[in-house]
Amino acid sequence: MPDSPADPLGAQHVLIVSPDTLGRKMGGPAIRAWEMAKRLAAFAPVRLVSVKEATLAHEAFEVLSADDDELRRQVAWADVVIAQGEVFTLHPWLNETDVVIVADVYDPLHLEALESARDEGPEGRRFLVGYCVDMLSTQLRRADFVICASEKQRDFWLGHLGALGRISPDGYDDDHSLRNLIDVVPFGVSDDHPSQTRHGIRDAEDGIGPDDKVVLWGGGVYNWFDPLTLIRAVHQLTRRRPEVKLYFLGMTYPNPAVRESRMAVEAVRLADELGLTGTQVFFNTGWTDYDDRINFLLDADVGVSTHFDHIETAFSFRTRILDYLWAGLPIIATDGDAFAPMIRDNGLGRVVPAQDVGALVAALEEVLFEADGAALRENARAFGRTMSWDRSLRPLIEFCRSPRHAADFSAALGLPPDAHHLRHIEVLEAKILQLDDELNQTREQLSSARRQNGL
Repeated sequence: MPDSPADPLGAQHVLIVSPDTLGRKMGGPAIRAWEMAKRLAAFAPVRLVSVKEATLAHEAFEVLSADDDELRRQVAWADVVIAQGEVFTLHPWLNETDVVIVADVYDPLHLEALESARDEGPEGRRFLVGYCVDMLSTQLRRADFVICASEKQRDFWLGHLGALGRISPDGYDDDHSLRNLIDVVPFGVSDDHPSQTRHGIRDAEDGIGPDDKVVLWGGGVYNWFDPLTLIRAVHQLTRRRPEVKLYFLGMTYPNPAVRESRMAVEAVRLADELGLTGTQVFFNTGWTDYDDRINFLLDADVGVSTHFDHIETAFSFRTRILDYLWAGLPIIATDGDAFAPMIRDNGLGRVVPAQDVGALVAALEEVLFEADGAALRENARAFGRTMSWDRSLRPLIEFCRSPRHAADFSAALGLPPDAHHLRHIEVLEAKILQLDDELNQTREQLSSARRQNGL
């Protein structure tokens, strides 16, 4: 029986708003919203809305997409609104309503942007990082309740809340721990039993057979990850262990607004240069369906997550690790994030220094060929059960049982929008200029092509 709160939420209407696409193929933000809706629907009327696109359906709650007008109607229905990311920036009126608002800041977007925005050039990068800071400040300034992914993240966001004046006498007197204002709701592990219905990798991917050792990169490739060290390690290891095969689960994010990353391009280029593509390294150029991912996970022998030693890593919460735990996969990960001590302390696999090819080769060989794989798998499954969605969502369910405005709600609502609306206008202006530059470059390329062809 699920380990969850016993008392119903009553008639509280809960609206969950995702900035991401809700469909068969989903990224982390959409998955998190979907799993929240599934659990909360057991206790309250729930609606799940995407401000992009929604093609999913569920018998327990309504799923829909919404433009600004439709979102206003949905918010009018709700007692509680749970939202994340750009929702508060794209729809600034939401911050001025009196509905109870839960801000989900499990993803420190401004830290990600330090790396992801490198592809936008120096000016674009500075702008996007600033935009993310303003976006997060807007929701933290207004939120009645804030949820994040780890205790380390909570400390980080408490600093941001303090700078915004949200650590106030009213809030402190309401709860000295400030758990009433911000609590930890990690990304969870699926409660479903992992069952394979087909092979996603073995004998399904030309070049990977039933007896090969499959190393799984279980998600997208973004600029804050380090697939290059992993590819080099596999290159070294396969000289004496040719049965080792590295499989990248997804290269094209399902939200079309998210462009291919520089690191994804570099990973493919390196594998090509080393002659590994299609023999030792394999790329799924699309994205795996959410409900089909278990067929890939259960075809793997080890799950990997390699990244750089920087600020994004320190406050990250790698959602792919949760899937590895669900599937009972041994884990090899770079040190420095929230999962590293969990892996070390619970016998889940191996932790290696950042960008250390030799250490990664040794860890892969040990886990794949020397370690007690059955023990590592059982440890992963057992630890995963402690991080189920039913457990991780407890603080959110408890809040939605008795939703309330923050102790300093009147002050928070009365804060002037200051730079927010101006920043929103600047964002639109900058985007127009960027698109205009891209259009001019395309025109020049077409003109050059016509001249070369005598047209």
